[in-house]
Amino acid sequence: MRVAITSNGTELDAPASPVFGRCAAYVFVETDTMAVEAVENAAIGASSGAGIQAAQSVVERGAQAVITGNVGPNAFSVLQSAGVPVYLFAGGTVREAVEAFTAGRLQSVADASAEAGAGMGGGLGRGMGRGMGMGRGMQRGMGRRMATGWGGAAPPMSGASPPASALAGSPEEIAALKETAGDLQRQLAEVTARLDRLQKEE
Repeated sequence: MRVAITSNGTELDAPASPVFGRCAAYVFVETDTMAVEAVENAAIGASSGAGIQAAQSVVERGAQAVITGNVGPNAFSVLQSAGVPVYLFAGGTVREAVEAFTAGRLQSVADASAEAGAGMGGGLGRGMGRGMGMGRGMQRGMGRRMATGWGGAAPPMSGASPPASALAGSPEEIAALKETAGDLQRQLAEVTARLDRLQKEE
């Protein structure tokens, strides 16, 4: 069976990603042979529609199941329409995700597991992956608070378009987005440093 795992890298031992539409890469694994094909996520930088684009790409590449930490409503709709089930994986490596899947330890979902806005790194007060954090137990999530942008509402997640009134870009929104971007950059640096330490300890 060919499964697609959201990942922060391109190897079996790369950390699995807690988000679908804006993960770094998708690692396709044949569960019977553990053969791997890694594809960088071309939609990661999309201003909107990342979830839909990513889901379409995963379907086109023949995935028969998806393993991720969270999936938004737009991406889930595409996958559901294509008959591709989604399984939630709380954290670990791509290899561990596949092993958990083949052992029947992963739960499939009947609906989206993240609200619109959760994948853009800010806003719902929960961070990425419903508080699961980034990596093993960092427990921080991505983006600590929502700004006043997007018309005072949570920013759209992958696949959703911002309201027309949000496109003008108020000074408050721009300042808030800059602050969120700074937070993300700092957290990415922390994650990278932690990953380096873990790899050196292996």
